[in-house]
Amino acid sequence: MNYQELGTRILSLVGGKENVTGLTHCATRLRFNLKDESKAQTGELKKTMGVLGVVQSGGQYQVVIGNDVNHVYKPILEACGLNQGENGAASGEEKEKKSPGARFIDTITGIFTPILPAITAAGMLKAVLSLLVAFKLVDTAGDTYQVINFMADAAFYFLPILLASSAAKKFGCNPFLAMMLGGILLHPNFVSMVAASKESGEAIRLFFIPIYNAGYSSSVIPIILSVWFMSLVEPVADRISPKAIKFFTKPLITVLVAGAAALCVLGPVGYIVASWIADGVNLLNTYVSWLVPMMIGAIFPLLVMTGTHYGIIPIGINNRMTTGFDSIIYPGNLASNIAQGGAALGVAAKSKAQDIRQLASSAGITAVCGITEPALYGINMRFKTPLISACVGGGVGGLFMGLFSVKNYGGGSPGLMTLPGYIGGDSLRDLMFACIGAAIAFAVSFALSYILYKEAKEEPEEEKKAGKPEAVEKPAEGDGAAFAATVYAPVTGQLIPLSEVNDPTFAQEILGKGAAIIPEEDTFVSPVKGRVQMVFDTKHAIAFTDEAGAEVLIHVGLDTVQLQGKHFEALVKPGDLVEVGTPVLKVDLKAVKEAGYDTVTPVLITNSMEFSNIISGAEGEIRRTESIMKLIR
Repeated sequence: MNYQELGTRILSLVGGKENVTGLTHCATRLRFNLKDESKAQTGELKKTMGVLGVVQSGGQYQVVIGNDVNHVYKPILEACGLNQGENGAASGEEKEKKSPGARFIDTITGIFTPILPAITAAGMLKAVLSLLVAFKLVDTAGDTYQVINFMADAAFYFLPILLASSAAKKFGCNPFLAMMLGGILLHPNFVSMVAASKESGEAIRLFFIPIYNAGYSSSVIPIILSVWFMSLVEPVADRISPKAIKFFTKPLITVLVAGAAALCVLGPVGYIVASWIADGVNLLNTYVSWLVPMMIGAIFPLLVMTGTHYGIIPIGINNRMTTGFDSIIYPGNLASNIAQGGAALGVAAKSKAQDIRQLASSAGITAVCGITEPALYGINMRFKTPLISACVGGGVGGLFMGLFSVKNYGGGSPGLMTLPGYIGGDSLRDLMFACIGAAIAFAVSFALSYILYKEAKEEPEEEKKAGKPEAVEKPAEGDGAAFAATVYAPVTGQLIPLSEVNDPTFAQEILGKGAAIIPEEDTFVSPVKGRVQMVFDTKHAIAFTDEAGAEVLIHVGLDTVQLQGKHFEALVKPGDLVEVGTPVLKVDLKAVKEAGYDTVTPVLITNSMEFSNIISGAEGEIRRTESIMKLIR
């Protein structure tokens, strides 16, 4: 299943494009706004190969994909026909009733998710610059240092403009007027007037209204409040503007009113609130510096599971913008991410199953580098004990960093790649303690995961050596395995191992284990007794679920999705009950071959992980409805 097919399946299972009112994505998740979440088939989505998990939180329906999320996002966006203009949502979006907490999380997520790449880039540039200085490769007084430094500072200094754009899309107002509002708060003349006012003691005035002497570069709360207010002003300006001159008067009224409110009221309010938060951080650092990093380290995986972690990330950004560093959110998050990677790698070290070792190894490495969803959903949640180990390890690592008041200066996605972000001040103290805290988190979670993880029993050796499925007898009770189901040939042809399919996605069993058939006839039948779960729009693939819960996918040809259904005729529809041998698809194989496509047909068990063994038949001639696979639980 390629990205196009995965996107098509996900869209179908969330209720189709008619049920989607908005769609964004972060580093690992598709974030849907659905008209009716009850229409989404959450159970089927969780079982879909390529989907790591599903989270319903903050008014969003989140489908966890992993690092390839952007490739899946694009085809879904095109299929939905979403208008990514002023509000980033589909036309006619229906506002559903949500709790205040859900609306807050949804708003924060929608505003901060789009700007994270810029913040990450800035943090990594700062990290690189810190390394260059630490190894004395650049001089802090030289041009090279100054250039890289202002490149990194650009995202932080102009953060209000970045936030203005994403906030405008979230609040449903004009993003360019919103960015102009951010520019007003950062304009050099205003900055100069503030500096002069502080020296003279005389307030700046807009007519008779005094303007608070505050600087808004790198600020977070003032611009969000200002854009929210602008979203209320813009409709009023539209309503009162004469139609003949609305093009001129609407933006004039919007910017004048919202700009004045931002300078005189909302900006100062946001500035004061941000200062209170910074004062609270300093208070925590003075009396209980260990508490919050320990809690963040321990519970961050649970926040990620519920999608609420974006509600606390802005606190860390605000801390860094107001005090120059963050000592409560990012250090605890670092310990948590490293611990999740350690727990997954503990499973990889202990497991004897090749597929689990491979998944745990790659997910663990990704997690220690800062992206934890593959480890969280692919290993830790799945086996439970690694999740417990990650929470314990993250809490211990966070406690250590809290006790030593470790400070983060650079941001970025917490992990090994951003450790240089702990270089600041006149020494490497924070970097040293951050490394020790990360090592503690990793060691504790790895050791606990290795001790607690229990491998499921393997089936008897004679089952592994079995040949053609017809010769395989049902395992007797007490053999350590349980016969589950038989999969039958959907078409007459030549049975070959999946490894011989000329497509690495199938050959490497990325989508699941199975076998393949080189078809010799045009009619394909159901390989199981059960239900049709999905018929792809391009009709080249059909998914089934049998009575034992096996999920079977027939994929006719390689890259035949590009034919867009030409030469294919589906004989069933989703939801139909089928018997073994029920005709489900007619294909003009000759025409498909003449179009230049390989007609080899993989037959996959997409939920292979749920079976202890999948025994494929011997190579050679196979007739329709003959057994080709035995599934053992």
